Amino acid sequence: MAIKAKMLGREKVTRLLNQVVPEAEKELAKAQLEGAQSVANKIKPRAPGPRTGAYQASIQAARLADRPKERALGGGASNSNTKDPNATGVFADFIWRFLEFGTVKMAKRPHIFPTWRQERKRVRRNMAAAVRKAIKKAKSK
Repeated sequence: MAIKAKMLGREKVTRLLNQVVPEAEKELAKAQLEGAQSVANKIKPRAPGPRTGAYQASIQAARLADRPKERALGGGASNSNTKDPNATGVFADFIWRFLEFGTVKMAKRPHIFPTWRQERKRVRRNMAAAVRKAIKKAKSK
């Protein structure tokens, strides 16, 4: 017996989920921001930089909508590319690229992407748990 599946877009899935569990999106948004803050806090101590610590202090997590003129670390052309109104990211001074990937005269000192790869599963697991928690809460009502 073959299993058939119908692919729905993110917007449609979100709309259907909000009809059934209105609190799910709020819980997910909270988990997204907590995940971004957690990753930013783990990047800071690994960040190389001058003795002043200005670069390390510039590493912060925020919603993309709150910083429309800035680009998140590793982000695409701009923050307006996402359809998720609650999308979050980690922001830092422009020198992050030079530190992460190096230059002709400077060796690379990766600190952002290794940290993200290490934390990605935990962040996604927490986001899924937030949605499950909202669903359980809705079912118990």
